[in-house]
This record gives sequence, structure tokens and C-alpha cells, in this order.
Amino acid sequence: MRLDFDKIRAGDFRSAFQAAMDEHCREIAAITRNPALPSFDNTLAAMERAGRHLDTVARSFFALAGANTNEELQAVEREISPALSRHASAITLDAELFARIDAVHRGRDELPRLAPEDLRLLERVHASFVRGGATLKGDDRERLAEIDAELSSLGTRFSQNILADERAWLLPLAERDLSGLPEFLKSTMAGIAAERAVDGYALTLSRSVVVPFLTYSDRRDLRETAFRAWTSRGENDGPSDNRSIMAEILRLRGEKAGLLGFANYAAYKLDDQMAKTPGAVRALLEEGWDHAKTRAADDAEALRALAAGAGDNHALEPWDWRYYAEKRRRAEFDLDEAELKPYFQLDRMIEAAFDVAGRLFGLTFEPVPDVKAWHPDVKAWSVRDRTGRERGLFLGDYFARSSKRSGAWMSALRGQHKLDGGQTPIIYNICNFARPNQGEPALLSLDDARTLFHEFGHALHGLLSDVTWPSLAGTAVARDFVELPSQLYEHWLTVPEILEKHARHVETGAALPQALLGKLTAARTFDAGFDTVEYTASALVDLGLHEAEAVPDKPLEAERAMLEALGMPRAIVMRHRSPHFAHIFSGDGYSAGYYSYMWSEVLDADAFEAFAEAGDPFDRPTAERLLTHVYSAGNSRDAAALYTAFRGRMPTTGALLKKRGFVAG
Repeated sequence: MRLDFDKIRAGDFRSAFQAAMDEHCREIAAITRNPALPSFDNTLAAMERAGRHLDTVARSFFALAGANTNEELQAVEREISPALSRHASAITLDAELFARIDAVHRGRDELPRLAPEDLRLLERVHASFVRGGATLKGDDRERLAEIDAELSSLGTRFSQNILADERAWLLPLAERDLSGLPEFLKSTMAGIAAERAVDGYALTLSRSVVVPFLTYSDRRDLRETAFRAWTSRGENDGPSDNRSIMAEILRLRGEKAGLLGFANYAAYKLDDQMAKTPGAVRALLEEGWDHAKTRAADDAEALRALAAGAGDNHALEPWDWRYYAEKRRRAEFDLDEAELKPYFQLDRMIEAAFDVAGRLFGLTFEPVPDVKAWHPDVKAWSVRDRTGRERGLFLGDYFARSSKRSGAWMSALRGQHKLDGGQTPIIYNICNFARPNQGEPALLSLDDARTLFHEFGHALHGLLSDVTWPSLAGTAVARDFVELPSQLYEHWLTVPEILEKHARHVETGAALPQALLGKLTAARTFDAGFDTVEYTASALVDLGLHEAEAVPDKPLEAERAMLEALGMPRAIVMRHRSPHFAHIFSGDGYSAGYYSYMWSEVLDADAFEAFAEAGDPFDRPTAERLLTHVYSAGNSRDAAALYTAFRGRMPTTGALLKKRGFVAG
């Protein structure tokens, strides 16, 4: 299967988008002008068949824009993002189209009996049009379209500004600056220096480089320099400053919520999620916060004592936490992250993720070497199930580079559906692991390996999708349910038989020693207070920014006030400070929704317990239920109904608190 990205030119996208939008408009017009009475087939099904060309162009473009961008592509992105928003708004606000959808919806009980998935499509499409402003009148309709276009443009600028700050920052280092750094990090930094044409070594703001630097560097001054740069992305005077963009995004979102009849943007976003209300979200986050803050306070005292014992009498600062936590881990568990890394080779961890998918769901992965994707780094595999049926194509793009935005994500070049003969999906994972020097193997930290498994869990949600309608396929589910397949998949990384088979020393091929595995298990919840505080602080600030009665015109002041009210520990910083909080400001996907990771963690902790109860992490009947009701089901039913069908009930927070070590197991 060929993708032929090598034939795509950035300038081609403008005309391709325009032609595809024009075609989509004609398809929608044919639906609205149909003289026949509105029916499911001539309205809902016809809408699902419309826009395929636009979908193809957009998926290809945004893959490039995220994973291998350049100035020309960024210019096109700034132009096309608001144009796409206006195009979508024009369809949502098409009165004739909505009249047909509404007529089918109002008469659904009198229709010939719809299949459950058909009825689900009808309900979701109708709800999305209402939430998109289809029932607004007069000037409010036009204003909503203007707001959405402005938000799209601002989100693009926000994302591009973060990438600009990450590209611009480089810290050259000499041999004398490397005290405490393990060899794998020195090697990576030497490679960065060579790539950037500077002498010696260099540090960037890529998470896979800066986090180990903060963990191991003995140079407190350099740790502070790196940490301040990392946490101030998007907050630097100049063209890449995101502060005014944040304020405008929040203002426009507040106005949008008001137009649609909601008290605030959080209420609007959550009304359509599993959580339903900001109050339900806050209750979950604050429960986790209280446990985490208590644990983090105890940990901070232990780190201060450790620092004092080493002759460091400074107050514990955020650039100190990881450094002293690593020393404490070594002291208490005799566990060195650098000792683990040779056992977590990238290629072996990819094989491990594939192996788990084979054991659970019967999948096999065959390399496809001739795929021409957006960068030579990209690898491709054909995916088949245990019957030999082709399930799709999987692409993996794993190394950091200056043309790729930070973070890790999953998306699709083509979604699954069963219409008109159907189509298999093309799913990709993007990561930002440190690139090894030429000829050397890529080694991952344990956190990196978890990221790989997490994103592959999302990929399986797309690859295993088995639904009829494109709008309900794969990951097109409630935001606070979409993280379940990914977070659940992380559990299998540390299943002993997977580690024994795939965690092999890069030089000797020896299996991860049982003693080291025992240390890893014993340290499973080490630093859980830190991890939970930095995450939950971000989620609570996200919620607070979008739930405020008066939209904050100075978001950073609001951020500081919220953290002060929470009693944010001095030595811990939000996982994502607002000026570079791409989850919530680069688009609206996780806006008022960053809580979703913890909401889904309640589900994933409980879901993995189902395998523990069966006595086998690969129990076939449990895996079949998981496949049927979660990984292949898409949005064919309500998320709570799907989870209950898998587990027999909804979960409580108990499994989550045990997983994080906050209560006894």
C-alpha cells in the first residue's frame, strides 16, 4: 500500500481544500434539495457519504502539519483552519439541512425500526447540530460562526508559537557541564549538537531530553536554566507570546457558551460527556488532589532531608525535585532509571506492544517497507486479525525533530467504516523520543515505554473499530472515555511475561533480572504524589479557567490565584502551564476536559482488575468482551453502556486510589 507523501507539495493544499469544500457543499445541497420526505437514508446516511474527499485532504494535511511541518505548511494552516471552521459552521447552520435532520429525529418512533447503531447516529448527529447552534436565530447564528472561525485561527497560532519557542531554544554545553549525566543522555546531546552544528553537547526542550537532564544533572544552575525555559514556553515577549491569545480564546469560548444557553464553557463542554457537569469533575479531581497533596508533602520533607545530607541547604525548588527523587529512588529501592534503560530498546518495545495485541486480540503485524510517508523515520505495518482478515495499516513515527510538534498522539489518515463495501483504517502514532546517534540503538525510559504503549492503545481503538458509520468509528467517542483504551493498554507493559520476553539488555540480550523487576514492582507508586499533583493541578486550572463566572482577562493571574487557593506545593509545577497548554488551547478537544485522563483512569484501573479476577492478564473471554464492547465498538452506544456491558457495572474510584498507592490494596 502506497501513501505517496513524497509527491505532495505544500502549495497544492490550498486548491485541494477549496475543491474538496466546494464538492462537499454540492453534496450537502443535493441532500437539502431532495424533494422526497426526509428519511434516515436520504438524510443521515447521505450525510455520512458526503465529504469524503475533504476528509482525505484534511487528514493528510494535518498529519504533515503536526509531524513534519515547515514555514509554507504553517502559512497554509493559518489560512485553512478558519476556512474549514466556516465551512463546518455553514453546514451546521444550514436551516434546510437541520430541518430534515430534525424531522427524522422527531419522527424516529414512527420510522421503520432502526438498527441500534442507526439510532445512535441519528441521536449524535442531531445533538451535534443543536450544540453547534442550529437552533439559534438571527444574528446569533452568524456570530457563532464568526467565533468558531476566530477560535480555529487562534488555536493554530497558539500551537505554532509553542513550536517556535521549542525550536528557538538551545543550550550548548561543554564536557565540564555534564556532571551526573548518564552515557545515554550524553550521547543524545552530542547528536543534538552535531545536528544543530554546535560544538560539544546541546540541550533542547524536547521532553525526552530535558526531563532526564533535570533528573541527573549535578549542575543546579543548569537545571534551573533548563527548567525555566521549559516551563515558560509561550510566555516570552515577542511574536511567539501566547498570553493574549489565551485571554481571547477564553473570552470567545465564554461568549459561545452564552449564545448556546450555558452558564459557562465548562458546562457547555461537559454536558455532552460522561461526567455531565463541572461539579462531578471537580469532585473527582479534588478527591485525587487531597490524597496526592498529602503524599507530596511527605515526599518533599524526605527530599529536603536528602538534599541537606548532601550539603545542599537551598529551599527545594521545582528544578530540584526530579534530581533528588531519583537519588531517593536509588537509596530506598536500589533502583536507577539509567540501569533500566538498556532493557527498553525502542524496537523491542514496539514488538512488545504488538505481542500484547496478538495475545489479547489475535492481531499480527507485517512490516510494509515501501510506504512513502511524511518522513523517512516513519515505519509501517499491515495489520491482520486471527482469521487473516486485514484490519488496516499502522504507521509509527517515533523520534523528536524540529519539524514536529511536541508530545505524543494518535490519529488516522483514513477511518474505518462499512459503507459501500467499507474501508480499513490507516492509523498512526507520533512520539518524540530522543534520536540515538548514527548506528546506535534507541533506548527508552520506562515513562517513554509507557507512552509508546499508551499511544498504541489509542491506535488499536482505531484499528479494531468495527462499525458502519464513519462518524461513530474508532476514537469518535466521549472525551472522558477515549483515554480508556490507551491508559488500560499501559498495564500490559509491566506484565512479567511481557517484560521477560521483550525487556532484553541491548548489548547482552539478557532478560530483565528478576531482582531488578522486583525493585521496579516495589517502586511502582514511588513519587505518585508528585505525578498526581502536577497532573491534577493542570486539570483543576483548566476547569477553573472555563468555569469562572467572569471569564478571566488575565489567565496567568487566574492560574496563580487558583494554585494558591489549592495550596500548590512550592516545589511542584503544573504539568502544563497555561501558555503552552496545547491540550486546551491549540484546539477545543481537551478544553475543560483535561480531567479526562483521571476520569478514564478510574475506568482503566477497574478494567484491568477484570483480568486479575480472571487470574490471567490475557484471559480470552475477558479479552473478547473488551474487544467487543470497547476497542471495536466506537461510539455505537453510550460510553457508560459500553463499559457496563464489558464489566457488568460502573466503577468507583477505589481501584484508582489503590493503583496510585494512596489506599491499601
